[in-house]
Amino acid sequence: MCYTETIDGKVQSMSVTTQTIDLVTQGHTDAQDITDRVSQLVHTSGLRNGIVNVFCPSSTSALTTIEFEDGCLQDLRRLFDEIASPTRHYAHNARWGDGNGHAHSRAAILGPSLTVPFISGKLTLGMWQQIIFVDFDNRPRKRELVVQMIGE
Repeated sequence: MCYTETIDGKVQSMSVTTQTIDLVTQGHTDAQDITDRVSQLVHTSGLRNGIVNVFCPSSTSALTTIEFEDGCLQDLRRLFDEIASPTRHYAHNARWGDGNGHAHSRAAILGPSLTVPFISGKLTLGMWQQIIFVDFDNRPRKRELVVQMIGE
């Protein structure tokens, strides 16, 4: 899809491309580095400059950036255990009996989407910054992320 607009007498053209990333997760704060997959989608889109938005249509998983390193991942898991322990009482669990009330709360804290600018076809992430998908659910899942690139 392509949009054209005139700004200050110059014709501006903007394209939108949508792709997906399929994942198989283990749940229980399973963190996966998806940076290379997002970067590859930006590269193959043919867009040079713009933004890429990654969205997870799930209420028990989320996206963030972090250094994808064992120590950072252990710290992240410990932090979520302290903030939203799976052993606490959750009204969601009482209502549905599925035991993943903590996963919903954790996902709400991080959020379902992440936007990263790209310049000359390359993501503008910092040296130690990767795009991370985190599945907080209490069981393995198949997930499909929506990746939408907007640019020129």
